[in-house]
Amino acid sequence: MSEFKQTFNSSLGMKLIMALTGLFLCTFLIVHVGGNLLLFCNDEGFSFNVYANFLTHFPPIEVIAYLLYLTIAVHAVYALILTIKNSKARPVKYAAVNKSPATWSSKNMGLLGAILFLFIVIHMSDFWFHYKYGHKIGFKEYRTDLSTGKTQAVDYVPVSADFEKSVSTENNYEIVRVKDLQARVASSFTNIYYVIFYVIAMFAVSFHLLHGFQSAFRTLGWVHRKYTPVVYFIGTWFFAVLIPLAFAAMPVVYYIQSLK
Repeated sequence: MSEFKQTFNSSLGMKLIMALTGLFLCTFLIVHVGGNLLLFCNDEGFSFNVYANFLTHFPPIEVIAYLLYLTIAVHAVYALILTIKNSKARPVKYAAVNKSPATWSSKNMGLLGAILFLFIVIHMSDFWFHYKYGHKIGFKEYRTDLSTGKTQAVDYVPVSADFEKSVSTENNYEIVRVKDLQARVASSFTNIYYVIFYVIAMFAVSFHLLHGFQSAFRTLGWVHRKYTPVVYFIGTWFFAVLIPLAFAAMPVVYYIQSLK
C-alpha cells in the first residue's frame, strides 16, 4: 500500500492523475457545450430549461455531477502541487524563450488553470447555485398545442415553495412548467464586464486544452506514429478551437441581443 501511495505521490503519478481527470473533464465539455447550444433554439428557452431540469433531477446524472465536482477539485489541487514542484525544481528561468503558442501554453498551464478555476467558481455560483438553492430564478410555463406543435410561453408563479417541475395535458395542450434558467443566462450576459471575463476564460480554455489534451495522451503512453497526428488534430481543432468558440459565442450573442 505504501508503494501505491508513493507512486501516486510522485511527479509521474500526479501527472497520470492529471491526465485521467483532464480527459474526463474533456468529455464533460462535449456534453456541456451541447447543452449550451440549446440556448440558440428559437423556442423562448423551452429546450434549454427542460435540459437544465433533467440534469439536476435525474439521479444518475446527479451522481456523475458530484463525480465531476470531485474531479475538478482533484485536477486543480494536483495542478497546483505540480506547478509548485516544477517551480522549485527550476528556480532559474531559461535564457532563451520559445515563443510558439503551444510552448507558451505548456509553460503557463498554472496561470491558465488559475483563471479557469476562478471562472468555474463564479460561473457555478451565478448559475448552478442559484438554480439549485437560490430564489432569483423564476419559472416558465410552456403550452404546446398537440395538434399544431406550436408552443406559447408565459411566466409562471408556483403555488408551493418546493415546486420544481410539472408536466400535464389539458384540452389537447401539453403544459410544462420549469425553472427559467434561460432568463437568468440572458440577464447575466447584459453585463459587459461579465461577457468580457467569460470570453477571456474561453481563451484560457483554448490554450489549456491545446497543451493539456495532447499531453494527457503522452502521459498515458498512448503515442503512435499513425494515431498521434489524429490526437493532435482533435486536440487542436475540436477542443482548442471549436468548443471554446461555441462557449464564447453564447455570452456575445446574448449581449448583442440585449442591446436591441
